Amino acid sequence: MSSGLNNIKKPIQDDLLAFDKVFKAAMRSKVPLLDKVTGYIVKTKGKQMRPMFVMLAAKISGGINESTYRAATLIELLHTATLVHDDVVDDSNQRRGFFSINALWKNKIAVLVGDYLLSRGMLLALENNDFELLKIVSNAVKEMSEGELLQIEKARKLDIEESVYFEIISKKTASLIASCCAVGAASSGAEVQIVNQMRNFGLNVGIAFQIKDDIFDYQKVGTAGKPTGIDIKERKMTLPLIYLLNQSGWADRRKIINIVKNHNQSPEKVAQVMAMVRESGGIEYATNLMESFRNKSIDILSDFPDNESVEALKQLVDYTISRKK
Repeated sequence: MSSGLNNIKKPIQDDLLAFDKVFKAAMRSKVPLLDKVTGYIVKTKGKQMRPMFVMLAAKISGGINESTYRAATLIELLHTATLVHDDVVDDSNQRRGFFSINALWKNKIAVLVGDYLLSRGMLLALENNDFELLKIVSNAVKEMSEGELLQIEKARKLDIEESVYFEIISKKTASLIASCCAVGAASSGAEVQIVNQMRNFGLNVGIAFQIKDDIFDYQKVGTAGKPTGIDIKERKMTLPLIYLLNQSGWADRRKIINIVKNHNQSPEKVAQVMAMVRESGGIEYATNLMESFRNKSIDILSDFPDNESVEALKQLVDYTISRKK
């Protein structure tokens, strides 16, 4: 799969290196402790999917420039801040196979580092008069917070309809990829219509990406060789489960909700619900919807002249929904 990513990166290889320099410079601080923590963040960052969306969106909308590198840096700074804060909230000790900031430096430092990253992102934009870029990315952070809170509220009652599920994932997951694409287009000086088109493109990719994640949970195998059912254990109402509930009679529905609510730590009960989801056709239903959002995003790209960058963006869409982890 990594060779697939290398192919996608080809048209923007030099731009990703230029972005990397801007990102590292933005992270630096004169406070030794802070510099140590941000150095660790730079070292452990992932596959650069978000900067790739920013660069490719800019490239097909009008061209990459200095402002594009700042746009990608802004996304990374604000997104990393939300991840650092998330790990504190979730009491999580790992992130992408590395120790999380709170695991290594405790919660107080992690929260302060998250605050520092947020302010660095805002200042980077303000110092360069990138007001439009800051507006797009700040809006994504607002949406992500709203999505998380909506999900927490709904996990208490478990009264999620499909429309609410799509509202949650549009805000929580898809808004970030949408803002990567919108901010890339805006940085290239594209007209509002193109920026909106790219936002819409990213939104569809983000929704497909999240549905893929939902399906994963019914396929991920734990140490006992059985699917893990982590979403059910966390009382997350994902698309395959919502489909099962919609297909079930009143009595079955009550039984399923009772398991998710009160017996979500029992491996047998969780396995029972997962088997019901699979038998109901919930996985196929979710897969078909994922494909339809993927197709919508590819259709939007057909409005752009076909070239190496458009092709790379199409491949990036397929990479995000065909990944194995």
